[in-house]
Amino acid sequence: MGGIEVGDVHSWSLSWLFNSDNALFVLNAKTLIDTWILMGILSCLCGIAFIMMHRPAGLARHTIIMLVDTCDRFCTQAIGFFSLKHISFIASLFIFILLCDLAPLIPGMEEPTTDLNTTLALGCIAFLYIQYESIKKHGVIAYIQSYFQPFFLLLPLNVIGKLATIMSMSFRLFGNIFGGALITQIYFGALNKFWLLQLACFACGLNLLITGFFTVFEGTLQAFVFTMLTITNLGLALQGEGH
Repeated sequence: MGGIEVGDVHSWSLSWLFNSDNALFVLNAKTLIDTWILMGILSCLCGIAFIMMHRPAGLARHTIIMLVDTCDRFCTQAIGFFSLKHISFIASLFIFILLCDLAPLIPGMEEPTTDLNTTLALGCIAFLYIQYESIKKHGVIAYIQSYFQPFFLLLPLNVIGKLATIMSMSFRLFGNIFGGALITQIYFGALNKFWLLQLACFACGLNLLITGFFTVFEGTLQAFVFTMLTITNLGLALQGEGH
């Protein structure tokens, strides 16, 4: 990102495999490792949730049901009907982004969403899912015709408008998470030079406040915003609007 990075960057190059030095084949090792660790954690959480749902009613089971019901209501209101497939996709998207944003709470980990490649991938996944469901609902011909509305000369603008949603969602998520991570890193980096200041900030709870706002609050908010934009665009696409 133009020489500005959060933490040390270690890259894996696949140029030997594709016989090309293109930057497309250079992978951020830290992002990949942290992402796979988070996916492992997510798999464990799913296993725990599955076990809890097959046990007698308790706090854990009630919490899971409440979260699923909340996601169900959000999706149903935006889409206009119940769909287990859409709810599963939206819930998976939100939980994954939330885990990525909260990754710094685990020692030694960084937010994969501070890597633009991650947010662009998430934006593309959401975009392709929406387009696929729109084609499935209205048919290929109706989908193509929507790009020529209200008249055929607007085809370029409609195409750009569609692709702009990927950039908008991806850069919004990346910018907010990257900015929060950068501010947090600068703050704790400055404290490392003055042990007395470290003690004072820890005693007054400033460290907890900074971490809570830029990691927990900001991370949860951005995961929610990205998910709500996806739900909204999906609802418009299935209703035949916004093409």
